[in-house]
Amino acid sequence: MKPNVLLMAGSFQQGGSERQAVQVTRLLCESGRYNVHLVCLDPAGPLRAEAEALGLEIPSFPLTSFYDWNMAVQLRRFVRYLREQRIEVVQAFDFYTNIFGMTGGALARVPVRIAARRETEGLRTAAQKFIERRAFQLAHVVAANSDAVGRELVGDGVPARKIVTVYNGMDTSRIGPRPDLDHKETLASLGLPHDGARRFVTVVANMRHPAKDQAMFLRAARRVRQSVPEAAFVLAGEGGLIESYRALAAELGLADAVFFTGRCARVAELLAVSSVCVLSSRGVEGFSNSIAEYMAAARPVVATDIGGAAEAVLEGETGFVVRPGDDETMAARIIELLKDTARAREMGERGRRVVMEKFSCEAQLARVESLYERLLGARAGHVEAPPVGAATQSAVGAAAQSAAGAAAQSAARGPDK
Repeated sequence: MKPNVLLMAGSFQQGGSERQAVQVTRLLCESGRYNVHLVCLDPAGPLRAEAEALGLEIPSFPLTSFYDWNMAVQLRRFVRYLREQRIEVVQAFDFYTNIFGMTGGALARVPVRIAARRETEGLRTAAQKFIERRAFQLAHVVAANSDAVGRELVGDGVPARKIVTVYNGMDTSRIGPRPDLDHKETLASLGLPHDGARRFVTVVANMRHPAKDQAMFLRAARRVRQSVPEAAFVLAGEGGLIESYRALAAELGLADAVFFTGRCARVAELLAVSSVCVLSSRGVEGFSNSIAEYMAAARPVVATDIGGAAEAVLEGETGFVVRPGDDETMAARIIELLKDTARAREMGERGRRVVMEKFSCEAQLARVESLYERLLGARAGHVEAPPVGAATQSAVGAAAQSAAGAAAQSAARGPDK
């Protein structure tokens, strides 16, 4: 019989973790080696339609807090579901599904429990990190999306034997070189100047968090413009910081050279008309989906050295890696690529090959299925499950003992008759 595996999405918003959860679900469905289940905490978001297209029922377990009675109610529902569906693997993808999924998986004695860390330091409070460490104790494996994240997990006290790197997968059929694209028509449809005189340098990142540091990109842009007057700069993404970046662009004298697209649903086309692509983040990235998209589109990359950037961008081969905040070096690298188009093209083509070999959906599926096979084989006839009360208390920490304790008692009694 096929093993029953369950994947957990925090929501269906357009975030990296959410997209990876839906993508891995799709890949496993297409593989056919497992009976696949998908659940969520929050059912809202544009990725919901893509998930529903897989033909799966998608139960939701909505939370308002880890510390209230609703947590106990939803956790009990989840444990019941895991038992009824005879789930053998439960896999989480972010902070919230780590806490909820590993706790419920331990209560239901699911044989294989896989947690995740997808960002580097700086995003979580001390209290959140404390709670997440308890969840990691309940997991058999913690999947990191880069070796850099894995090293941070070791620094946080997670045993190295528990950590495995599973890189994000890039759907190379969705984003790739577009040699037949009409650039003028595409630029016009994207709302960008299409007079043929511009060379576009693009960053794709949300503007909700200052750690994405588009301010650094704009400072670099001013330096680039002084050397390459035809350079223009595209910031694709949405968020509350967009107006402050507009103001900064004007302050830097770049009002006529910087273009804000908002959320871009046509990333493939935008990258196809870009000469250089940039990541300017100074923290929280585990493995940037944007970098993988740039490389899949055969664009040369200039990225800050955070998270797994240096694992993807091979220095001097597929692009350049610079120190976070170093707009001077970033500008110099962008200028170098704009002035040497042949080298830029070679770097982009090399990057595309790296994505196909290391960061494609096929490579991701192979890693995930190999992980499942190894863990299920190792635990056949030998299931490690801590006592129900200890599992719950360990997972949610002292601050959530009352809600978690109630959930444990309800789960231990089993489903209502």
